[in-house]
Amino acid sequence: MSKILQPHNLPLNQPLRLPNGNVLRNRLAKSSMSETLGTYGNHATPKLVELYRRWASSGIGLMFTGNVMIDRRALGEPGNVVIEDESDMPILQQWARAATGQGAALWVQLNHPGKQSPKGLNASNLSPSAIPFKEDLAAFFETPREATADEIRDIIRRFGRSAAICKKAGFSGVQIHGAHGYLVSQFLSPHHNQRTDQWGGSAENRRRFVMAVYAEIRKQVGADFPVGIKLNSTDFQRGGFTEEESIATIQALADAGIDLIEISGGTYEAPAMSGAFQQPQKATTAAREAYFLEFAEKVRAAVRVPLMVTGGFRTAEGMNAALRSGALDVVGIARLLAINPDAPAALLQGRDSKHQVRPITTGIKPVDRMGVMEILWYTLQLRRIANGGNPRPNESGLVAFIKSLMKSSWGTYCTKRLRA
Repeated sequence: MSKILQPHNLPLNQPLRLPNGNVLRNRLAKSSMSETLGTYGNHATPKLVELYRRWASSGIGLMFTGNVMIDRRALGEPGNVVIEDESDMPILQQWARAATGQGAALWVQLNHPGKQSPKGLNASNLSPSAIPFKEDLAAFFETPREATADEIRDIIRRFGRSAAICKKAGFSGVQIHGAHGYLVSQFLSPHHNQRTDQWGGSAENRRRFVMAVYAEIRKQVGADFPVGIKLNSTDFQRGGFTEEESIATIQALADAGIDLIEISGGTYEAPAMSGAFQQPQKATTAAREAYFLEFAEKVRAAVRVPLMVTGGFRTAEGMNAALRSGALDVVGIARLLAINPDAPAALLQGRDSKHQVRPITTGIKPVDRMGVMEILWYTLQLRRIANGGNPRPNESGLVAFIKSLMKSSWGTYCTKRLRA
């Protein structure tokens, strides 16, 4: 059993002042998860309001929404929320107040999937280059077309427009999703981005897109509104985005004025963010629990921008030890909140959650290799919380997969019908 620490001494309980002067009430944050609680027309719903109200009541300091898309034509999943105009302003305001009214900060994670969208969901998918997925994923994802220069400029503008709407709705900040194989990550990767124009080639050119997205958002929201990014430490993929390139990108973003950087890693082709592909760790690292902590230490040596690490944290003691090390400023948790939405209340008191994250498998090898159940199983638990109930921590992975498959197929059909 973990040692119980005195709450007033816990690093988790200390406030954090961001570079632009905004203050987080503590160092515990909810990282993004796939909620798919929007309508099939991609509007926010009261279920999202209820879900975030429940989490905010636990005392957590910062929450990031699940990925919100900036273009209705480019969805990552059925049920994604899209923010591209002000038509949903009343429900967006309710969503923001569900958290901020209880003292928590709520940042919207803005995303474009690029080519990482299931077959049949969008009319077509684009990417920096027309590079197909590897063979075992080709059945699920189409080969994209290469984005034109005009399309790239339009996407950049859309990021800025969506961020401005989020600010107007009362959200506390926005986060650019630059990890896990989505469009920003695709531009950064030499594997996915094989362009020969200003948007590809050298590492500097490949990060031009994310720098332009950040600049456009900052132009539209001003200096006092927090803007962060979720960035891969590496793609864990041959020929992909490397640690050295990640640190150089972080340095460029820090110089540009980014407020918070969340460190993650992997893609659907190499899902390190779920704990897959992690190498055996030294005893000292294992004791510190976090997947990406060693990389955070390298980043801390290069920049002073606030850092958040998500993935692998299990105990209050491990979280506080990581903060004391100085390698990070915010501890991110995600899946734990899907099985125990009240976990922050215990962690902030120095106690461990009554439930712990476990590997979710179906017994179907191709499905399990993708790590997809680390999304689908937890999404089902989020739906239960959003409906006013409680999660089922012991639910079968196979049963959850079948339920999710049926819902996804129906969602794709409904989404396409609404567009017809």
